[in-house]
Amino acid sequence: MKSNQYKIIRIGTRDSELALWQANIVKKLLEEAGHKTELVPVKSTGDLVLDKPLYELGITGIFTRTLDIAMLNNDIDIAVHSLKDVPTVLPKGIIQAAVLKRGNVNDTLIFKDNEEFLGAKDAVIATGSLRRRAQWLNRFPTHTITDLRGNVNLRLQKLEDSDWNGAIFAAAGIGRIGVRPEEAVNLDWMIPAPAQGAIMVTALDEDDFVKEACAVLNHEETEICTTIEREFLNKLEGGCTAPIGALAYIKDEEINFKGVLLSPDGTKRIDVTRVKKLGEHHDMAQYCADFVIERGGKRLMDKIKNSSKKTNVYSTKSFTEDQRLLFHEKVVAESSDFIKISLNRIHPRFLKNEIQNVIITSKNAVESLTTNYSAIELQFKNIYCVGRRTKRLIENKIGKVAHSEKNAKMLAEYLVDYIEGTEVTYFCSDIRLDALPTILAENHIKVNEVEAYETKYDGVKVNDSVEAVMFYSPSTVESFVRSNKNEVIAFCIGETTAKEAKKHFDDVRIAKVPTVESVIELVNEHYI
Repeated sequence: MKSNQYKIIRIGTRDSELALWQANIVKKLLEEAGHKTELVPVKSTGDLVLDKPLYELGITGIFTRTLDIAMLNNDIDIAVHSLKDVPTVLPKGIIQAAVLKRGNVNDTLIFKDNEEFLGAKDAVIATGSLRRRAQWLNRFPTHTITDLRGNVNLRLQKLEDSDWNGAIFAAAGIGRIGVRPEEAVNLDWMIPAPAQGAIMVTALDEDDFVKEACAVLNHEETEICTTIEREFLNKLEGGCTAPIGALAYIKDEEINFKGVLLSPDGTKRIDVTRVKKLGEHHDMAQYCADFVIERGGKRLMDKIKNSSKKTNVYSTKSFTEDQRLLFHEKVVAESSDFIKISLNRIHPRFLKNEIQNVIITSKNAVESLTTNYSAIELQFKNIYCVGRRTKRLIENKIGKVAHSEKNAKMLAEYLVDYIEGTEVTYFCSDIRLDALPTILAENHIKVNEVEAYETKYDGVKVNDSVEAVMFYSPSTVESFVRSNKNEVIAFCIGETTAKEAKKHFDDVRIAKVPTVESVIELVNEHYI
């Protein structure tokens, strides 16, 4: 086995010009410190082999999740990001390994002809940032804001080809790749995005060699300031859906902070400033967030979250907040649980002796078993299950899983060939698919069914504006069609769900992997 001194540190990066520039800076610094490196440009999530369950890892960032997945799959050792694009809560197992010395923190105005339009009533400014939009309209309420997206070079070209008066960019981005026009103007009155201008390196928490290598790149002052800014953002529960700015800097052994929350149209604005001695700043973010919240920030955030946009996608399972952040801006999604689960009492007679073969096809059955009995009381010789989530839950709460498959039909086919004995105990719902018990019975394997939980339909009637519905089980499909129209696109988590959906819907689409996040990605692809 090679020693770590010969390890090549694989640097993951997106393949845009700016991302590659940032990655090459990290590469240069690591090599100057004596390490061997290589760049690994990473494409899209769909190109990666997902051999880890991602549904509870907290992967949220639209610009960062591809690299997160690559790292968790051990395709790269570190990832390089613009820190302002990184979610405030990192996925489990991934840590901030270094923050490089910060560049220009400002937003910059690039204009087409000259600056005279700044004094005019009518002007058109381009930006894809809600924060920039709100601050510009707060200062110039009669101007028009038009959307602008894409990488830096693409946005510059769009400006060149348009009749807009100007467009707003991050000074650090256009400066780093050498495309800043001489006449560009820094908007020092505009409070930047939290951590704007900073480059961040992430690594796996378990990789001590890489963490030690990256530690020498860390710039302490930048780390302190960006941490405060990001904590302020986190405390306000902000992200790309809320116009939030924050900037901290150190001067004369003091930390100076200013933050802002605005309404999207710029008509409402709540500012906060604070100065604390270096070393006494640990509650600064919390204090400033509370200050904003107490002065109307909560009402403003609630109003932003409950905007007047019509819902076009409905999920039959409630989202986590992290999952909500994954949707493209064109998707207005609502969610609720169309299935309610009631755990049954499992009679001791089913468990008085060791059971040779047990089948568990859902985490609900696991919860029912472990609610009724301790792990010691559950004497199961061979446990067979469906799904990675169920497997992990079983092994955490009950014991080792002998074999798992993606769906019940595949598990039944496996058991026909490899089961020990000719009898199984199946802990299931009162509503279950027929495939597994039918296949086993046809092959002379006795199935003892124990109803571990009840599945109750609890669907709601959705608005007519809904164009697509997300389904996660055949039961969610059945619950939905009881009170809703069938003229929608059905986005399904897997083949079994899709089979049921095809009975009711003309347009049925299946996610690449059986996770909520993958269904969301499928929805995004449709609307982009």
